[in-house]
Amino acid sequence: MARKEDKDLIESGAKVRLGTSDKIIRGFGYVFLTLYSICCIVPFIIIVSTSFTSESVIRAEGVQFLPKDITLTAYNMVTKSGGIWLSYLVTILLTVVGTLVGLSIISMTGYALQRKDFPFRNAISFFIYFTSLFQAGLAPYYLLMTQTYHLKDSYLAVLLPLLMSPWLIILMKNFVKSIPHEITESGKIDGAGDMKIFVSLILPMLKPALATIGLFLALGYWNEWYQSSLFLSSRVAVKPLQFTLYEIVNKTDALKNSVAGQFINLADIPQESVKMANAVLATGPIVLLYPFVQKYFISGITVGAVKG
Repeated sequence: MARKEDKDLIESGAKVRLGTSDKIIRGFGYVFLTLYSICCIVPFIIIVSTSFTSESVIRAEGVQFLPKDITLTAYNMVTKSGGIWLSYLVTILLTVVGTLVGLSIISMTGYALQRKDFPFRNAISFFIYFTSLFQAGLAPYYLLMTQTYHLKDSYLAVLLPLLMSPWLIILMKNFVKSIPHEITESGKIDGAGDMKIFVSLILPMLKPALATIGLFLALGYWNEWYQSSLFLSSRVAVKPLQFTLYEIVNKTDALKNSVAGQFINLADIPQESVKMANAVLATGPIVLLYPFVQKYFISGITVGAVKG
């Protein structure tokens, strides 16, 4: 009974007095989260700082918390060709299109699987879950994409495999459980069709789940390089950003180890700073996106994890 009263007080906005043990636990929580945040922030600061540090300083003193002998050599080397900006454009398009299409499919699938009047929902749910337990392997997957679907050297080979995953469908399905089925029934009584009910009644209530799953999808597309390495050959002039940056790092390493590298001062080859610059260029835009979806992300992932 006391817990119910405390809950009612919290929901009404009233202040609840904390006992000594609660204050101690909360204090330990704040200290732990502060230390954990520092552990997350400090490496990123080191990456940014090192990307602006000259290669000679890195070789002599290692990575830097604060930049020394500031230089833009690494960034100039990464961006000297216009190809990286085209790669940015390709990745942005893949991320936007893939996220929007993936959200549409996942949200409709999760909603359909929770409709009590959908007769095949249990069988389809089992099929989705079962396929998440086993994988055929790389060779059959490659043959399927290239010989059956004929997606070799096509951006669709990057776009389609990341549209959805069983885990994201299950997350959306669990979130939809929190929406009363009576809302769907009330829409039917008013004469609305299934699509009208979904778009007008259900979808506005899925904002936390859409933000959470949308962030996962966007991160997947933004960080994607594996599909590109499998299906996009040299005949594709512009590759996604992550794979382009991966190729730049490989070319820098090859230059260092090549015969030509014997006639070049190794300190003039920004090998380590190029890696750090790549990390900054790759993570910058997606880091700026997170604050806009943070409030929805936290509630969405919590609800999806609790509901069974």
